[in-house]
Parts: sequence; structure tokens; C-alpha cells
Amino acid sequence: MSARLAEPGTLLRGLDLFRRGGYRGGGGRGKRKGPAVEEFHELKVPKDTEVVGFVTQAVGASNFRVRCADNLERICSIPGRLRRRFWIKEGDVVLVKPWMVQGTERGDIVWRYSLADKDRLKMAGLKVPQ
Repeated sequence: MSARLAEPGTLLRGLDLFRRGGYRGGGGRGKRKGPAVEEFHELKVPKDTEVVGFVTQAVGASNFRVRCADNLERICSIPGRLRRRFWIKEGDVVLVKPWMVQGTERGDIVWRYSLADKDRLKMAGLKVPQ
């Protein structure tokens, strides 16, 4: 059955509109994005073994070169359980948990701070590397 153009003054059926491409849509299955409002949340402060770091280079395969607040440069990876939870770019401020073995060379990234969190860290008196 081919789509016919309606004569002026006649009512169109809903099905005819869809056939001619008058209405297009994805059926509402797309990813919905909320407003770009940053929520206020509690600041995650480093625990006794964790340090704040600054991502200097993406090495590849979820590995990053991070300059930490204790003046060490570590190669840090994102653990598997957090890999799809946050995306990390060069210049981000992150929370690093050094490994038990090779703790001065390697570590895990356990949190990524937002821009507002970076200012709050400085106000709290924590050293944030640049």
C-alpha cells in the first residue's frame, strides 16, 4: 500500500503521517540527561594511606601517570569495579591509594574530584599538586 497525499481539507489518519515520515522519534529509548546542576555532596577526604594526586598523562589501558601530594610520581590504574563509573582526563584531581607492594611506584585511583571539590580541598588545608 503506497502513501497517498491527502487532498486539502481532509483529515489525515495517524498511520499515514508515520508512513510519510511526518513524525520521527526513537520511541523514548534514548539516554536521558538531566540538568547540568552540580550536586553538593560530602567531600571525600584522604584516609591514612590515601593521597591526592594530579593526572599528568594517560598512559593507556586505564593507566595514568599521577603526580601525588607526597612528591612521588606513580603509575595508577582504575580498578575494575570503578572502570565504567567515572572517566578520567589529563588535569583531573584524583584520590590515589598506593599499593602495598611497589607503593612508591604504583597505585589505584579510587575517586575523581570535581572542580568545586578541588577548591574545597584547598580550603580544607590539603595540598593539591598542580
